[in-house]
Amino acid sequence: MDRMIRCITSDGSIMAAAVDTTGIVAIVQELHHTGAVATAALGRLLSGASLMGAMLKKENASLTMKMNGGGPLGSVVAIADSHGNVRGYVEHPDVDLPLKPNGKLDVGGGVGRDGLLMVVRDLGEGEPYVGQVRLATGEIAEDITAYYAISEQIPTVCALGVLVDKEQHQAMLSGGLLIQVLPGADNAAIDRLEANIRTLEPVTTMLAKGMSMEEICAKALDGFEMEILDEYRVKYVCTCSREKVVQAFSTMKKEELLSLADETGYAEASCQYCCRKYRFSVEELEKIAEQVQKK
Repeated sequence: MDRMIRCITSDGSIMAAAVDTTGIVAIVQELHHTGAVATAALGRLLSGASLMGAMLKKENASLTMKMNGGGPLGSVVAIADSHGNVRGYVEHPDVDLPLKPNGKLDVGGGVGRDGLLMVVRDLGEGEPYVGQVRLATGEIAEDITAYYAISEQIPTVCALGVLVDKEQHQAMLSGGLLIQVLPGADNAAIDRLEANIRTLEPVTTMLAKGMSMEEICAKALDGFEMEILDEYRVKYVCTCSREKVVQAFSTMKKEELLSLADETGYAEASCQYCCRKYRFSVEELEKIAEQVQKK
């Protein structure tokens, strides 16, 4: 089962969090029938959202991340709760691109670089906080690093990876690592961390070696005393329901609502996150319209 841990150095100078999202990305591929590039892009964004969502302090808070760099994938969206559970989608999941010269998937080419990374934190109290930055590379990890540096002025290193079989295009491993320098960190701590980062292997390489989340964090924080703050089992969780669809229908005029029914006499709504379908008869649509008129 997918898992995350969050750690801090004993002197309180550096925080590190690692997550294994291998199972989540397998579910994404099954639900959305994503090609290799879309699997890697959405998998990376979901891992990043999971790490960032777990930093929210409110129980019912949520974090939404949206990228659109003008590339063939279109919009890539991920939503996380405060326990690191996620859901998401990619607008054009079947995009296929040639491998880069180094043999890697061209995620940056799929996402594009002419656009924004938007981050919305909703703490459930008042207006959500919205931050956005221009895309740095479209490779996602670098864009999250740039977001923290520009929008929140927090020195951050983000590493994300999805290993996809080049022949079968099946996701094999997925995960992420987020490291932040906290206020009060001295130059010696920063120098030590920078030295560690230079020798750090890709996340999927560490996962392929069987390293646990604790071992990945310990590798990043080599030379520091480390304490585990918390840990979570993380899952792909969709919050859609028939009631929410009815609520959305209730914002429509009666004529628009009834026009949704096809020649069979039914209207169908599909959730973009989990692909669940909800069917409504003409009679049900009329009843929704009548309830709206009574309000």
